[in-house]
Amino acid sequence: MSQPPQALPEKAAQTTPDQPWPLRTLSRKVDEYVDRMSPLWVEGQLVELSRRQGAKLVWMTLRDVDADLSMRVMAPVGVVDAVQPALQQGARVVMHAKPRFYPKNGSLSLFCKSIRHVGVGELLARVERLKQQLTAEGVFDAGRKRPLPFLPRRVGLVCGRNSAAEKDVVENARRRWPTVQFVIQNVPVQGPQAVTAVIAALEELQRTPQVDVVVIARGGGSFEDLLPFSNEAMVRAVAACPVPTVSAIGHDVDNPLLDLVADVRASTPTDAAKLVVPDAAHERQGVTQGRERLRRALTGRLQRERHGLEATRARPVLADPITMVSRPRAELEAVGERGRAAVRRRLASEEQRITSTRGHLRALSPLGTLERGYSVLRTQDGRVVTSREEVEADQLLRVTVADGDFAARVVGG
Repeated sequence: MSQPPQALPEKAAQTTPDQPWPLRTLSRKVDEYVDRMSPLWVEGQLVELSRRQGAKLVWMTLRDVDADLSMRVMAPVGVVDAVQPALQQGARVVMHAKPRFYPKNGSLSLFCKSIRHVGVGELLARVERLKQQLTAEGVFDAGRKRPLPFLPRRVGLVCGRNSAAEKDVVENARRRWPTVQFVIQNVPVQGPQAVTAVIAALEELQRTPQVDVVVIARGGGSFEDLLPFSNEAMVRAVAACPVPTVSAIGHDVDNPLLDLVADVRASTPTDAAKLVVPDAAHERQGVTQGRERLRRALTGRLQRERHGLEATRARPVLADPITMVSRPRAELEAVGERGRAAVRRRLASEEQRITSTRGHLRALSPLGTLERGYSVLRTQDGRVVTSREEVEADQLLRVTVADGDFAARVVGG
C-alpha cells in the first residue's frame, strides 16, 4: 500500500530541507498576506503614464523620490481623470492604493483608488522641517566648512549632459585659467533619478585621483525642478564628502539646502568658475607688481647700505687705519709708565719706612745697649744676674758684651 502524503508545514519557519514548500504554496501564502494588508497612502513620482484608447485602466510607474526603486500602479480611468491639473510624467503625487500580488509571475503592484498632487506648500514645509533638523544636528555649521584650494589639480563637475551650466563652468574657468582640468560627471539634474545619480557621481569623483574640488551645478528652474537638491540623502552625502564642494544651483534667488551644506555657495555656475580657479591675468599682474615692489625694496636697501658704508669709510679712524693701533698703544704705554712710577714710589716709601723701623728697633734692642758699653752677666746655667746678692765669691760668670762674650770670676765681695 502507498504511503499517504505528508502534510505541509503551516508556517514558513516550520519548513525544513525534508519538508519544503512548493513554489506555488509560497506564492499563495504571499498572496494571502498581501491581500490582508489595508489600503494605504504612498508618495512617489510618476515616471511613466500609459493610457490606451478605450481601456478602463491606466498603467503608471511610481518611483521613490530618494531611492532607485519603482513599482507598477494601475488605476481606473475615472480616478486618473479626476486629478486636476492633469497628471504628467514627473509629477509628485500621493496615492491611496491597495497592494496586489500576482502569484503566477511573483510581481507586486498597486491598485490606486485616489490620487492627489503634492502641493508646493507642503513641499516647502517639508524642506523647512528638514532644514531645522539638519541645523540642529550641526550639518550646516560654518566650523565644518573647508577652504577651497588656490589652484586645484583637477576639478570635478557634476551637471546635466550638454547643459548650459556645464558650458558656463568649463568655459569661464578655462578663460580664467586655460590649463585647468575637469573630470565631468553628466547626470540627470531633475526628476526621480536625480538624487541617486548625483550621489553616485559624487562618490565616483571622491575616488578619482587628484580631484581637489567638486562643483555641483545646474541652471535655474522651478521649485519642483530644484527639489532634488534639498533632498536629505544628497545633503548628507555632500556633508560626508572629503573633497571641498561648491554648490552652483539655479540663480542667486534659489536657495536649496545643498547651498547650506556645501563648503562654498556660488550664486550661479558662472560664479562657481570664478571661485574654483584663480584669474591668470590677475595673478600675472600680481606677480609683476610683487617683483617691482621687491626690486624697489632691494634697490633701496642697497642704497642705504652703500651710504652707510661710505659714511663709515669717511670716519678719521678709517682714513688713517694705523690710528686704531697707535692710539691704544700710546694709551697702554702711558698707563704702564704710570704703573711703574707708582710701584717705584711705593717701593721707595716702603724702603724708607723699613730703614726707619730698623733704626728704631736697633736703638731699642739689647745689642744697642751693649754697644753703648753695657754688659750682661749670666750664671753658668744661663740665668741673668740682676743683683749683687745673686753671686758669690769665686763664682764663675759669663759676661756678654757688644762684640761677644767671655768668662769672669767673682773676686771677694
